[in-house]
Amino acid sequence: MSPPLPLATATRSNSPSLVVHRSSGDLIADRRYSWAAGYLQDGDAAAAADLAGQALERAAHFAPAWALLGEARLAAGDAAGAVAALERAKALEPDDALGVSVTLARLGALPAADAITEGYVRALFDSYAERFDEHLTADLNYRGPDLLREALDRYAPGRRFARALDVGCGTGLMAEAIRGRVERLAGCDLAPAMVEKAREKALYESLDVAELTAWLEAVPSGAADLILAADVLVYVGDPVHVLAAAATALQAGGLFAFTVQALGAGAGEGFVIGPDARFAHSRAFLRARAAEAGLRVVAVEDAWSRCDAGRPVAGFVVVLER
Repeated sequence: MSPPLPLATATRSNSPSLVVHRSSGDLIADRRYSWAAGYLQDGDAAAAADLAGQALERAAHFAPAWALLGEARLAAGDAAGAVAALERAKALEPDDALGVSVTLARLGALPAADAITEGYVRALFDSYAERFDEHLTADLNYRGPDLLREALDRYAPGRRFARALDVGCGTGLMAEAIRGRVERLAGCDLAPAMVEKAREKALYESLDVAELTAWLEAVPSGAADLILAADVLVYVGDPVHVLAAAATALQAGGLFAFTVQALGAGAGEGFVIGPDARFAHSRAFLRARAAEAGLRVVAVEDAWSRCDAGRPVAGFVVVLER
């Protein structure tokens, strides 16, 4: 068996691990939880469920142990038991920093649109900020910002933008790619630690910790001529409100360019939450939502912005015009 994982560790397959260091307040419960996490990582779901249950006998309030019990039950083939445990975890922590809603949605116990919460995204990326740039570029071959810059080269060659908005800016990788083409650049992100990393690069005129739709809605109408979202809408199921806010913030002729993951052929029209805890969208759905927001579709191109297990993840580069 591997050494125990850090206390209160919740992981998502094929995505950054969310590691939350905290205690139940009971050292024995903590140790049993820690070993349960190690057993689950090693593939022994029965042992993991047993130890998680022992931890909960001593600390029934400890949401990470309920989440771990749910994942262990699911790995053992007990979907109903998994849902019960995961729902208990979410009841204890409604902001869902552990991300149990993703699994609940995949099991049909929640609407897909509710799979990813602000609390989960904030906790995930706050924990990820220190290694974000290196992990994306070195391990995942991430190229979302480059794809968007290249799309602007194709569809707005030579154009400079007076005021650009980088929603879900992360540590500022998009700013590094686009800074030479914009006069003023503002950014926002849900995760304070990511915003602080972006601030260190001194590439933005302003940065805010904010939810992206609310932030866009606060922009004066027609104030921006470019909005960018590199691998941000993978955490948004139905982007209807994002697109509406973007349309209002853009001036006539302004562009909204973003990357998303692509819903595979035969998977229907709309969006789904995947095992990597990200949403995938269909081409037709994105086109329809853009039209409803009053945005003209300039392009929806096949592209991949990152790799998973060494293989490119299918996606789209989307360019819309106000």
